[in-house]
Amino acid sequence: MLAFVIKRLSYGFLVIWGVVTVVFLLFNVLPGDPARMMLDQREDAEQLKNIRAKYGFDKPLSTQYALYLNDLSPISLHSQELDDYSNLKSKAYSYFKLFSTKHTDVVIKFPFLRTSFKKSGKLVSHIISDTLPNTVVLALSSILIAIVLGIFIGILAAIFKDSWIDKLALFFGVLGMSVPSFFSAILIAWLFGFVLNHLTGLNMTGSLYSVDDYGRGEFLSLSNLILPAITLGVRPLAVIIQLTRASFIETLTQDYVRTAFAKGLSFVKVLRKHILKNSLNPVVTAVSGWFASLLAGAVFVEYIFAWNGIGKEIVDALNQLDLPVVMGSVLTIALMFVIINIVVDLIYGWLDPRIRMS
Repeated sequence: MLAFVIKRLSYGFLVIWGVVTVVFLLFNVLPGDPARMMLDQREDAEQLKNIRAKYGFDKPLSTQYALYLNDLSPISLHSQELDDYSNLKSKAYSYFKLFSTKHTDVVIKFPFLRTSFKKSGKLVSHIISDTLPNTVVLALSSILIAIVLGIFIGILAAIFKDSWIDKLALFFGVLGMSVPSFFSAILIAWLFGFVLNHLTGLNMTGSLYSVDDYGRGEFLSLSNLILPAITLGVRPLAVIIQLTRASFIETLTQDYVRTAFAKGLSFVKVLRKHILKNSLNPVVTAVSGWFASLLAGAVFVEYIFAWNGIGKEIVDALNQLDLPVVMGSVLTIALMFVIINIVVDLIYGWLDPRIRMS
C-alpha cells in the first residue's frame, strides 16, 4: 500500500510540475512584454526599466522560470543580497528560516503566487482566498443537485424501462450533455431571472453575498445560488442519469437479485440491500471526476451570473491582462484537480487490492 501511495503522489507531483511549466511558458512567452501590459499606455523607457527590475522581467527566461519555481515551492531559497525583485518578494509574505549558508537563506513558506498587476499590488493568494470559497460552494451545490436528482431519475427510468418516463429521461440526458454551459446559463438566467421573475423571485445576476442598499454591509443571499447551481449541475446530472439507469438495469439482471426476489423480499429491501450498493459504483466514479471538473468549468457560468468566484476572477483578469492572477488561479484549480484525483485513486486502492497491483 505504501508503494502505491508513493507512486500516486509522484504522478501528482509530475502533473503539477508540468502544469506549472506550461502555465509559465504560456503566459510569459506568448502574450508579449508583461511590463508593458502593467503600464498600458503610460509607459516610458525609465518606467519600463524600473518595472522590469522590480518584477524580475529583465532576467533571462530560464532565470525567471527558476525564480517562479522557487516562489511556488514551500521550501525555497532567499538571497541575502537583495535586488529589487528579491526585496519585493521578501516583503510580500511571512516565512520561517530553516538555516543559512554564506549568501542564501533556506526558508519554509506558503507558495508565493506573486502580486496582481492591476489591483494595487494585492497578493494573488488573497484574491484567490476571497473568491475560491464561493466557487467551492457553487460546485458543491451543483454536484449535490446532480446526485440527488440524477440517481432518482435514473432509478425511475430503469424501473420503467422503455416507458415514456425512460424516454424522457434519456432525452434530457442527451440534451444536457449537448447544450454548452454558456448557452444554458444565458437561457436559464433570462427565463427564470427575467421572464418568470414575478413567479420565481430570482435575480438574473448576483453572488453569495450582496451589498445592502442602505449601507448596512453585506448579507448572505442564498437565492442567488439557485440558478447558477442548476445551470452548472445540468451536465453532471445528465451523466449521472444515464450511468444510474444503465448500471441499475444491469444489476437487475444479476442472479443474486433474482434470488432475493425469489426469497420473497420486497422490492424496497432488494433495492436498499442489493441493487443500490452494487449499481452506484460508476456513479461514485463520475461524481469524483465531475466535482473537480466543475471547479474549472464554472468560468462561464460565474461570469454570466456575476457570481463572485474564481472563474469570474479569471475572466476579469484576462480582460485586464492581469497575468499573475490568471496564472495563480489556473494553478490553484489544477492543484485541486490533482488532489481530488489522488484521493479517489487512494480510496480505490484501499477498497480494491487489484488496483494497487496494476
